[in-house]
Amino acid sequence: MSETRYDVVIIGSGPGGYVAAVRAGQLGLKTAIVEKQALGGVCLNIGCIPTKALLHSADMLEELKESKKFGITIEHVSFDLMGAMKHKQTVVRQSTQGVAFLMKKNKIDVIEGWATLAGKNQVKVALNKGGEQTLEAQHIIIATGAHPRQLPHVQFDHERILSSTSALELKEVPKSLLVVGAGAIGVEFASMFNSFGSAVTIVEALPRLVPLEDEEISAELTKVFKKRGINVLTGAKLNSVEVKGDGVVANVTDSSGKEQQVTVERMLLGIGIEPNTAGIGLEEVGIKLDKRGFIEVDEYLRTSVEGVYAIGDCINTPWLAHVASAEGLLVIEQIAGQHVEPINYGKIPACTYCNPEIASVGLSEAKARELGYEVKVGKFPFSANGKARILGDTVGFIKIVSDKKYDEVLGVHMIGPHVTEMISEGGMALSHEATGESMMHTIHAHPTLYEAIGEAAHAVATGAAIHI
Repeated sequence: MSETRYDVVIIGSGPGGYVAAVRAGQLGLKTAIVEKQALGGVCLNIGCIPTKALLHSADMLEELKESKKFGITIEHVSFDLMGAMKHKQTVVRQSTQGVAFLMKKNKIDVIEGWATLAGKNQVKVALNKGGEQTLEAQHIIIATGAHPRQLPHVQFDHERILSSTSALELKEVPKSLLVVGAGAIGVEFASMFNSFGSAVTIVEALPRLVPLEDEEISAELTKVFKKRGINVLTGAKLNSVEVKGDGVVANVTDSSGKEQQVTVERMLLGIGIEPNTAGIGLEEVGIKLDKRGFIEVDEYLRTSVEGVYAIGDCINTPWLAHVASAEGLLVIEQIAGQHVEPINYGKIPACTYCNPEIASVGLSEAKARELGYEVKVGKFPFSANGKARILGDTVGFIKIVSDKKYDEVLGVHMIGPHVTEMISEGGMALSHEATGESMMHTIHAHPTLYEAIGEAAHAVATGAAIHI
């Protein structure tokens, strides 16, 4: 092979692209990855990793404020946003350096520039250093990701009206913040800046916070957010937004039909994403897009053009880093001739890192009933869990939804301390077709938070938990 001929060329180095590249290298495929910006894509640079680093600072700040009840007196606890930003940048740098190491270790050619599909088996790269390079590839993987979505009447200026990206670069904590959108992005930033000291209002058009989660999870989060002083407006319509001087004035119609003005220092728009599919030659080579611009793929992530695949946030599967990684592995192993099975998107864990944390996998109670299951539900509150009491963090509960006929676990839903770490047991339960009874008979160590899962399993299997 010449220097520009590859088994696989991957466009984009986020969690889908770079994981695919690593696996390709491990399987002996000559591989190049093309990236215009920093290795690691949105997740490592301006998404998951930096956001969670700042959320950790927020959690630490909350703990320090409550330290006296643990016998620890700390005078004058204060918060330094620039110090938190420095920590965030250190974490990001270490993560991107780790990706660079993996590329070198697995003999992946990293080509810095803007990639465009240029005909059958060809990728043209406008190099960052100037000039062009054409790569020939037997297989091409598009992993170009996505960017924050705007509203027709609300555009980012990145000064007063922020995206999730520009919110990560603030130099000072806003005195007041309006967050539009109450999905994972919105509630994470609302939680974070509330801890940092902002007066936060969150507006959501749908009837509840985190509308994709189980209804009881949404209700618990709403209760906690209101207790923390966050102004929650669900079922609300954002009519207009105007930047006035040093602030933003939003006109909102609340759930009762009453109009109100919300005046804040800054506003964050967190209403989802749009795919990065423009300007890379997709239409020219015949790759089909849906009406929102996402690349259409089949269950094996194949596009409408032979030899071209798409993964991650540029396709309409769950917009999660771990989904993109799983998709990248599936495509590479398929290219290498291994047996692969389509991803079961109904068993993907979802984690939201607000305070309290939220995690879920599988069907909500309402969705299970909608699909025709006769369900039974088991719940257990963290207020009855010894480790939660030790931590002084007893908000929330575990909820297990199972099929009444066969006792098969259909969904696991959590809100409370460290649940984003504990959802792995729920994921394992669903992937192995566990029952409430089998989870109940799995002995959980004491004292641990995850004992609450065993208790919820008792509740779903027998109708009664032990410790309540």
